[in-house]
Amino acid sequence: MTLSLYTAATPNGYKVSVALEEMGLAYDVHRVDLAAGEQKLPAFLKLSPNGRVPALVDDGFAIFESGAILVYLAEKTGLLIPQDVQGRSRVLQWLMFQMSGIGPMMGQANVFYRYFPEKIPAAIARFQGEGRRLFTVLDRQLADSEYLAGDYSIADIANWCWVRTAKWSGIETEGLPNLLRWKAAIADRPAAQRGIAVPEATKVRSENDEEANAFSSRARKMVEMGKREA
Repeated sequence: MTLSLYTAATPNGYKVSVALEEMGLAYDVHRVDLAAGEQKLPAFLKLSPNGRVPALVDDGFAIFESGAILVYLAEKTGLLIPQDVQGRSRVLQWLMFQMSGIGPMMGQANVFYRYFPEKIPAAIARFQGEGRRLFTVLDRQLADSEYLAGDYSIADIANWCWVRTAKWSGIETEGLPNLLRWKAAIADRPAAQRGIAVPEATKVRSENDEEANAFSSRARKMVEMGKREA
């Protein structure tokens, strides 16, 4: 199959590139310059109507929303998702947990903690606190299981690509040994390491905060663009 990935250096973008690497699939990479607003251009909106990365095109068929892309790839290849109904449901439950909780809460924590022009302590505390609470849910699940839904799956990929950036969100992971064990185990996987290098980095890197490398150095400009669009 001919796969084209339209992506940027974000946790949601990494979810798909990590999955593609884990599945051993060949794909072309098209970098989307978020700070320049390329995600809002008509050509990209045809692929991703919401104007968000990533998008995947499979022989002319476009898929948007990172979670939907993961499910599509898993079902097409039969990899990283169980074939039985209950096993598949367990994976999808933890995938939806990331899509509805981990991603939105950490995303808002990033905005108010790092990028928003005014510091609003109540907003920062709200989103960091909820992010930490969600991390404890993961930690409890991982106390009895090596991975979130049994075997390693797209649910682990989706959650890991966000959890690995916890320091950038200002969310503490200390005192969550199961989460930290799981996080380190996935970080050691060669395919995960390759996936988080897609697209090739062009941003400013922090020697003291490797998790910051998941985000564009121009993110503050993106916040301002969003405010103008609102």
